[in-house]
Amino acid sequence: MSGGASTIASMGQLYVEGWAPEYGSPFETNEDLADAEKVDETVEVDGPWSPVSGVDDGIDEIAFVDGVRRIDARLTLDEPDGPIPGICGSHGVGAVIWDRTARLADFTEIEIDRLAVFGNGHGAPIPVASSRVVYRSESVPESDPGFLIQRFHGSMRKAEARLSERLAQSGLFVIADGPINDLSATEKVGYVKTHRAPYLSAERGTIVARLRAGERTPLFLIGRGGAYPRYSWYQRLAEYADGHSWTGVVRCEVSSALPLDRARAVADRTAAILPLVGSERHVDPRAPQNLVPIAALERELRRRLGDPGIIYRALRSAVAAAAEAST
Repeated sequence: MSGGASTIASMGQLYVEGWAPEYGSPFETNEDLADAEKVDETVEVDGPWSPVSGVDDGIDEIAFVDGVRRIDARLTLDEPDGPIPGICGSHGVGAVIWDRTARLADFTEIEIDRLAVFGNGHGAPIPVASSRVVYRSESVPESDPGFLIQRFHGSMRKAEARLSERLAQSGLFVIADGPINDLSATEKVGYVKTHRAPYLSAERGTIVARLRAGERTPLFLIGRGGAYPRYSWYQRLAEYADGHSWTGVVRCEVSSALPLDRARAVADRTAAILPLVGSERHVDPRAPQNLVPIAALERELRRRLGDPGIIYRALRSAVAAAAEAST
């Protein structure tokens, strides 16, 4: 069991409670970087911008990577010096490999992990609820629930990054849902569906409204001189007569460790191919941004996490049995 600089050891009594809605969504996390990041809009086009048409280079296989997470219960560790807050949750990561030649898609590399996080540098082992429901324990120095959730969320994001990099190193072209977390020079694209930071200047930002399906903006560099530099671009997946100027627009990013020509080729490929797998409005309310392979992967991962009610009851029973056995 790992807790960073903290030691997980305690004699306190452990209590399990439900995650009530009034505690807010566990996952209201801003995944984009701060607006203060420096942006260079001249890396591909040093002059007026025009939409760039995507180019399908006929790549045979594409891996779509994503993860899902769920808070299973709120924990309280009753110590002599006061209660210690905690949470336990489950997350899963995996991939869909789309073989464009065979017109097949298969789930692969699916991993399920369960994690309990305690605050104040304290912790305790979680009794095994069943052979398939085993939580590992970690701790954080802080007591605010936001830091507990951040550690849990970060665990999933690291698992996604490891899987994306492993698949990319095997030679697959990777589309990873969410910002990229590994900046090595491999062909993996971070796929960002929400727009929380206005990365483009007012002058160049107007190009987004002019994008047609299958077109992208020129590349721009986010984070020049910082710790997390990457090339990025906006592209449109689909056009709707009743849509606003940003309807169907997503932002993608690749590591700036890639040579510029390689990054440009990846952006062209992505702009051409992603509209082919955009979801439909009558099927998915998040259409077209929630890509069909990713939506299918999310459903499979949630199925493999297990029924939340059954897991919650099993967890409470295991903790109660362990407490009774210790008295």
